[in-house]
Amino acid sequence: MRMFRHPLFVVLLEVLTIGKLDHQLNDEIRDKELRVIGPDGAQLGIMSAAQALAMAEERQMDLVKISPNATPPVCKIMDYSKYCFDQKKREKEAKKNQRVVEIKEIRMSPSIDTNDLNTKVKSAQKFLKEGNRVKVSVRFRGREMAHTNLGEKLLLEFAESCKEMAALEKSPKLEGRFMSIFLTPKNSK
Repeated sequence: MRMFRHPLFVVLLEVLTIGKLDHQLNDEIRDKELRVIGPDGAQLGIMSAAQALAMAEERQMDLVKISPNATPPVCKIMDYSKYCFDQKKREKEAKKNQRVVEIKEIRMSPSIDTNDLNTKVKSAQKFLKEGNRVKVSVRFRGREMAHTNLGEKLLLEFAESCKEMAALEKSPKLEGRFMSIFLTPKNSK
């Protein structure tokens, strides 16, 4: 056997082995008795591996071990390449419909001016329109920690200005020097 030392060939060989699902096929099945299911889903009974393989070859299909832990192991006669194609298609479809919700964070100080607050509200509304959750935080520095009620009032005012498109998950919570709330979009895409 000749061994290829070129990196491209090594990668190709690895890709080919990764593509196979964890099923035993045709000649790989070494059990004495098998419970065989036909391509239409009908029970064909218990038979030897050689008989089941002959039956599968007669129909020009593959014998696939579905449940190896059962006694006797369950095998199905099917077109394995079509089965793999359908599995990959379903996985792609599921991945396409999946949406990752990000958490965007907006930070403020308790002494923020009204125009700056309005700018932060507009950016939060933009994030909410995109379907993302928004974490709004107020950072307290130095002696501001004595007046956490101002930060709570600011966060509730912020949530009130976003109430048309967002719902407040929890009331403001103080964690260390930060007080924060979470806003979730009302009409998730």
